[in-house]
Amino acid sequence: MPKYSELKDKIIHTLDNNKASDIITIDLEGKSSIADFMIIASGTSSRHIQSLSEQVLEELKRQGVKDPKIEGRDSSDWKLVDGIDLIIHIFNPEKRKFYELEKMWSELIPKEKVII
Repeated sequence: MPKYSELKDKIIHTLDNNKASDIITIDLEGKSSIADFMIIASGTSSRHIQSLSEQVLEELKRQGVKDPKIEGRDSSDWKLVDGIDLIIHIFNPEKRKFYELEKMWSELIPKEKVII
């Protein structure tokens, strides 16, 4: 399995190649014990969001991540792909704006640790 920074780059590439928009990464190292990186992206429709989540899941498997999972399978406007130390959120733009994950994680004090 590649290092998580390399894996992060491969997932970003997968999202970009499959027309995800507004892709951002958040370094969680030292901020949270849930993962090292979070990637947030937007899809254009429920079908696009589903397809993006499946493409990301397959790429994680190809890269040797053991047992990655998709959460929110029944949701039409949000999916979370759990790649163990890499978490990928895929939203429709309206839901993404509502939750404002970028803002929430960027406002954390760098030395503050969030345990979930």
